[in-house]
Amino acid sequence: MNEKNPLNFETFEEEQLKARLKEKGLKITSQRLLILRILTEARGAHLTAEEIYRKTCELGLGIGLATVYRSIQLLVQLGLVDRINLDDGNARYEISDIDESVGAHHRHHHLICIKCGNIIPFEKDLLDDLELNVSETTGFRIVNHEVRFYGYCAECAKKMDEGNTSLK
Repeated sequence: MNEKNPLNFETFEEEQLKARLKEKGLKITSQRLLILRILTEARGAHLTAEEIYRKTCELGLGIGLATVYRSIQLLVQLGLVDRINLDDGNARYEISDIDESVGAHHRHHHLICIKCGNIIPFEKDLLDDLELNVSETTGFRIVNHEVRFYGYCAECAKKMDEGNTSLK
């Protein structure tokens, strides 16, 4: 890691983050860029605001918790960050996915293990036909959707199949 690029980002990726801020008409502040960097680096981790704050402190670049909350809220409103509810009582955040081919926001889905709590992102979006059918049938204009599947991850399912249901 170096001081100028504390998360060791490639210049290209950092420029993409700056371009996304600029595209939304936002000033490129070090705090906003740092939050976007942390979320990009932690893709799939579904961080809380407190976890993001702790990561800034670990990097020696601590910003106030209130600033983290305000920045995240703004980034969510602008569609740069997704706020997700995984039914654990915490608001969690992740960098939003933009489908560059159509310029549209794409939210991946989550597989949640009800035994160990593991959260697995699922990238394939298999709902295009359903969305089209709903739109054509009802006239409803769908802009996004969120899907969570609850069940057992491969590891827990294997343990259950082997008769070890305690999963300690």
